[in-house]
Amino acid sequence: MNLLVVNGPNLNLLGTRETQIYGNVTFEAYFETLKANSKHHLSYFQSNIEGALIDCLQQASVDGIILNAGGYSHTSVALRDCIAAISIPVVELHISNIAGREPFRHVSLLSPVCKGCIFGFGLEGYRLAIQAFEL
Repeated sequence: MNLLVVNGPNLNLLGTRETQIYGNVTFEAYFETLKANSKHHLSYFQSNIEGALIDCLQQASVDGIILNAGGYSHTSVALRDCIAAISIPVVELHISNIAGREPFRHVSLLSPVCKGCIFGFGLEGYRLAIQAFEL
């Protein structure tokens, strides 16, 4: 199975950004471990630009997408419409528990159009998202 991990804004700062919430491991280091322990082919894309994320999703040729859209999850109608328009299943992921954070983070515009959602399990959420595609 070919899976694409897509990370949105500020996730390039993992390992240094708000470590009390997101931990001190970079995503690149975690992704290498994730790939080494997966039986699936994993690829990765990160951008801080909403349009680049949309282009990536529209151009993807994979079996599934794991999307951590960061703050765009709560604001981007365009990203929501993109997910609804493509035929590739998308699992929404957040490292932190968005329901336990600031009220503006409680609502995700993306959740209703995703195959499923994984929130609050730290970086291990990516491994759980891979397992969701095996169900």
